[in-house]
Amino acid sequence: MDRQAFYVTTPIYYVNDRPHIGHAYTTILADVLARYHRLLGGPTRFLTGTDEHGQKVQQAATREGLTPKEQADRTVVRFQELWKTLEITNDDFIRTTEPRHTSVVKKILQDLYTRGEIYRADYDGWYCVPCERFFTEKDIEGQSCPDCHRPVERIQEANYFFRMSRHQQWLIQYIQEHPAFIQPEARRNETLGFLRRPLTDLCISRPKRRLNWGIELPFDPDYVCYVWFDALVNYISAVGYLADDAAFARWWPASLQLIGKDILTTHTVYWPTMLHAMGLPLPETVFAHGWWLVGENKMSKTDGNVVNPMEMAERYGVDAFRYFLMAEMVLGQDAGFTEEAFVRRYNTDLANDLGNVLSRVLHLIGASCGGKLPAAGALGPEEIRLRDTTLAAAETMRGAIAGMRLDLGLAAVGGVLREANRYIDGRKPWALAKAGGDMAALGTVLYTAAETLRIVSALLFPVMPGKMAELRAALGMAHIAPDMAGLKEWGRLTPGVTVGAVQALFPRIRSAAAAPELQAKTAPVAAAAPVLKKDATPLPEGVAPIEYADFMKVQLRTARILTAEKVPAADKLLRLTVDIGGATRQIVAGISQHYAPETLIGKTVVVVVNLKPAKIRGLESQGMLLAATSGGTMRIVTVDGDLPPGAVVK
Repeated sequence: MDRQAFYVTTPIYYVNDRPHIGHAYTTILADVLARYHRLLGGPTRFLTGTDEHGQKVQQAATREGLTPKEQADRTVVRFQELWKTLEITNDDFIRTTEPRHTSVVKKILQDLYTRGEIYRADYDGWYCVPCERFFTEKDIEGQSCPDCHRPVERIQEANYFFRMSRHQQWLIQYIQEHPAFIQPEARRNETLGFLRRPLTDLCISRPKRRLNWGIELPFDPDYVCYVWFDALVNYISAVGYLADDAAFARWWPASLQLIGKDILTTHTVYWPTMLHAMGLPLPETVFAHGWWLVGENKMSKTDGNVVNPMEMAERYGVDAFRYFLMAEMVLGQDAGFTEEAFVRRYNTDLANDLGNVLSRVLHLIGASCGGKLPAAGALGPEEIRLRDTTLAAAETMRGAIAGMRLDLGLAAVGGVLREANRYIDGRKPWALAKAGGDMAALGTVLYTAAETLRIVSALLFPVMPGKMAELRAALGMAHIAPDMAGLKEWGRLTPGVTVGAVQALFPRIRSAAAAPELQAKTAPVAAAAPVLKKDATPLPEGVAPIEYADFMKVQLRTARILTAEKVPAADKLLRLTVDIGGATRQIVAGISQHYAPETLIGKTVVVVVNLKPAKIRGLESQGMLLAATSGGTMRIVTVDGDLPPGAVVK
């Protein structure tokens, strides 16, 4: 990817059914890469679209009582709406039924036919309808398709063939001389292994008597074009081939063509031989990513185990869904998808690591600096360590983009956030903020942490654009676009800028059972509630029994105390701010006669989080601190061991 212009494509998706997680993953990946390259400042073009011809579309239309075009028009909207929901920023969306595409396909077919690259012959062999591909006798596995393992059918008919075999030796040499063309290396080796056998010529037609939904061959009106030959042309028809020479020269060859590994042969054998026959250069890289698995099985509509991306985005948020997909899969390898894994990564990476740093920094700036970002003094060893870790992560991300290892780039950002949390714990800004504290040191700590968040927000912006825009607005950068070049510099935040309040970007999820349908499966049944027997030990005097269901209404969480101060003219009250897993709350507690404010900072306590807010001495209290009393002694309930804020107390 040495050229300045960056042109990235996804496969175009069949309009025979709804989009699933496989479609969403490839498109989000292309979007993230396109966004990164836009931040780098180079010309960027991102293409996606839909494949609307072929037997599968015709069959789907027949099942629905529609014409194929009506089926395509109805289904394409599902993809377009999902891309809007997932904040996909494609520059173009091509449909293979558009005249700009069909006219180019016809011109290519006519040219290849005229030059003898396409010829007519009789065919006798096996055909897979779902894959829309012909197979030789040695390819099939017991009359099953070698790709999808569904039954194939025997077909005998006259057809038109592209002389793909003519280009086999050239393709082998090209792949060997251009190691970046097919990535990752395992897919390159797979293609070379496929090419060890003699290539057969590619059937590029279907007779209208069997299939009439396709682009008519310009040299024989009784046939339509094979859907794969038609579909692959979209990558060049969308950027002006045979229509706009200037646009085509600007964008072709493509920098990166993203595909799933199940369509490797079509993109690394069919497509390059077609381009070579046309006299066109090949894309710089075709990258085949892995599959999303449920257990050990690939997600597939046939098996009924696909994940609906629209539902996941609605349940957990678009940005969290995008982040999980990018962070969880090592590009080129398969990855497992479970809702439990999603929730675990969400809580760890987003609610705990990112949310904790943000809430602590913003609250302390608001409470101790009047909402204005303080200036930093001289950096000490701790500040230098955090600065260097952050700047190193920016460089790691650059390498991860170029090397197609986004998971490593995101892991480096996660390391920055964990280092930032350790930095804050070690420097204890809440102690520096107390009356008579070291305000200069406080300014250095808060500025350093805020500057770390600035760089993190830029690195994560292509992955989570909505949430990172909120974070940047809170840092006083609402109208300042992320700048990848600026990530080499430390200290770009302007002291004195007003820092805004922000709600928890990623409220902690209790468990995967937070989803309503999962909750229904895992909720305790009524019979599980404890029942007092007649001869049970009596309750203490003055204690009335309650139902188990009543007790379950109380939600207890761990919370870390960030600040504590006396309420003026109130002998017993302290005003506390606490971190509850990425969200900060104010609690007014009657513990002043038992605890000095400074002794509470940093303690992990237990609070009731679903208590209705109440006004106490004019201050809103958003929860209740748990404490025990005996005689004249009071002790707050704390946690034995190290638990993060927001942990469920059972």
